[in-house]
Parts: sequence; C-alpha cells; structure tokens
Amino acid sequence: MKDSAAVGDSEWIQFIASHDLRSRLVIAHTRKATRGTRSYSNAQPFVRELAGRAHLFAHNGDLPGIFTSRAFQADRFNPIGETDSELAFCALLDQMAAIWTAPGATPTLRERFLVVSSFASQLRALGPANFLYCDGAMLFAHGHRRKHAETGKIEAPGLVLLQRHCRGGEPGIVADGLSIRSENQLVTLFASVPLTSERWEPLAEGELVAVSHGQFAARQLAGESPVFYEHPVDPLDRSGPDDAGRRFVNLGVPSAGQAPLNLVSDAKRPS
Repeated sequence: MKDSAAVGDSEWIQFIASHDLRSRLVIAHTRKATRGTRSYSNAQPFVRELAGRAHLFAHNGDLPGIFTSRAFQADRFNPIGETDSELAFCALLDQMAAIWTAPGATPTLRERFLVVSSFASQLRALGPANFLYCDGAMLFAHGHRRKHAETGKIEAPGLVLLQRHCRGGEPGIVADGLSIRSENQLVTLFASVPLTSERWEPLAEGELVAVSHGQFAARQLAGESPVFYEHPVDPLDRSGPDDAGRRFVNLGVPSAGQAPLNLVSDAKRPS
C-alpha cells in the first residue's frame, strides 16, 4: 500500500489503522523527495518478485553517482520511477538473481548475506546508504550515514536498533507514529533515530545485520568477516518447527527534516 500524498493526508494510513492487518513481514517508509517527483512510482518501499517471493527494499540517503556507475546499470530488473533508491534495488536484485534460481529453492543465509554485503560496499562509495532489504524470510538492515538535525552533518549512525522482550500485561511501546501492544513477543526495532527514551544501539558505519524471527542471524562490520549466529528459521516454511509465538517488528517514524527507514515486522501473529 503506497501513496504519493503526505503521510498526514494519506487515506491508506486511516485504512491500515482501521483494519486488523497481520503479516510476518512488513516494511513501511516515509519518503522525503530528494530525487524524482512526488509520485506513486517513486514511493517506497519498492517491491519485485524473484523466485516466487516478494522482495522489498527501502533506502534513506542520496546517491548522485548511481545513474552513471557501471556497477549499477539495470539488466533484468529495471526502475519504474526516477529515484536513485529504486535503481539501487534493481541492481541488488540483478545480483540476487544469480543465487535465487528457482521458486522454492531458498539460497543459504551465507550466500544471501555475502551478496548483500558486496552490494552495500559498492553503494557506500556513492553516498549515504542506509537501507532495508527483505526477501520474504530474512531482513537485512544496513546502517551508514545520515544527516543529523542536531549538527547538520552527514555522519554515522544511519540506523539505530532496539531489541526487547514484551510480555502481556506490561506497558507496550508507544512513540510518535508508533504503537506496539504488549503481547508475549520478541521485538526488534530499527529506525533512523531513537523512538523512545530507552537505550538504542547505533549501528556502526557500514554495519550489516540479518534478522529472522526477532533474533540476529548474522552481523558484519565494514571491512571485517561476517559472524553467523545460527541457521535461521524460514517463516514461510510451514513444514518447519513452530516459532513458539516469537515475533519480530521493525518500524520507524520521520525525524525532523529527514525521511527514515521505517521497517519490517516478522511475526506469527503480529499486533
């Protein structure tokens, strides 16, 4: 569900608020139009099908050199709109198509992570490259640099995260533009800026994180080898083990003068 109108004027926001919509994976993004017109085709997140799955991408930053870079020329996937963000996504999927070769055949986490890591390294050379990418089973969050309202400088961190165990009967998470009911669930939040007074962890400049079912599956600092924590559970594999009610939610809201990455939920029964 996307809209070219301002968030405050969007009827889709009212629709979502008035319906009991549930999904394991949700990406939301509020765009500040720095490149391209304010149109539906330029609205994020972008979605494409690859190997029978919906792949989603949201980016925060400015990549002025991407249109002339040979590394980001579209081949199989092509942009519909005018943004640097969508062109970056198409380039990522062109790379992913080499390992996502058939419906139902999911590449290993290591294979997917290494492709995203290489892509992120190329993207950082062009400008601020904070992005979220979801392949329907795994969320990849990459923090780089962003313009900070307090200093006016473009610097790290580009993303922050908060992981928290919510329990029924306890106060939920309520912030400007964000509300999560207090049910028994593991919640991981990614956002451009901290949304609550709790201690949020800044992602290091160039850090890449992979998350599934609210738990870290892999992390990598720029210039270092990735660390893989466990074999992830594919939430779309109904023949696999039950997730015991664990949930994963990534959300965000706009900060002053800056569009955020407003992200994903991975849940068996999200609230």
